[in-house]
Amino acid sequence: MTLQDVLLILQGLPVTIALTLGAFVLGGLLAVPLCMMRVARFAPLRWLAAIAIQFIRSVPPLLWLFLIFFGVGTSIVPIDPFPAALIGLMLIAAANLAEIYRGALASISAGQFEASVALGLPRWSLLLEVLTPQLFRVALPSATTYLIGLLKESAIASTIGVSELVFRGNQVTQLTFQGLQAFAVVSVVFICISLPVAWLSRNLDKSLRSKVAR
Repeated sequence: MTLQDVLLILQGLPVTIALTLGAFVLGGLLAVPLCMMRVARFAPLRWLAAIAIQFIRSVPPLLWLFLIFFGVGTSIVPIDPFPAALIGLMLIAAANLAEIYRGALASISAGQFEASVALGLPRWSLLLEVLTPQLFRVALPSATTYLIGLLKESAIASTIGVSELVFRGNQVTQLTFQGLQAFAVVSVVFICISLPVAWLSRNLDKSLRSKVAR
């Protein structure tokens, strides 16, 4: 396989990164109200959030992309492959991150809420100064693990024509008939992205834990 073939595969790298980060960030934002509904005192809200999360997580990611691209895109409104993949992965990320947030929230002692109320702290102060730093620290390892999983999951976008790494690898395979070499390059690229993310997460987690221990 030539350098030109490798460069053709690498043309899918920006698309893979954009798809992964876009789905993670948008899903992370959507997960916040979903998590709040999941822990709300109003029972119907809790049930609605629980049903939505379970429904989203029960449908295979590939099927979500097919439903959005071939279903919605054909029957309701035309949609390009990249937005369809982004929407599908965003929904999946929102459901999974909402559960990660909920687990992190459950780990915070109820006494901190009571102390904040006793001190007369406003809700925004409780959220930004008390809860958010702790939620970030607790949720960081699980969220990073999910981010790496989402990076690998983004490969399914190739099935609807998104020109990410796997799609480009398949193109090179069809041109050169060297599938082993092409997908070996794709695998190395995924590893080269995942390892720095995992390393950064571990170091950030150690830094946050050391600050808490002081």
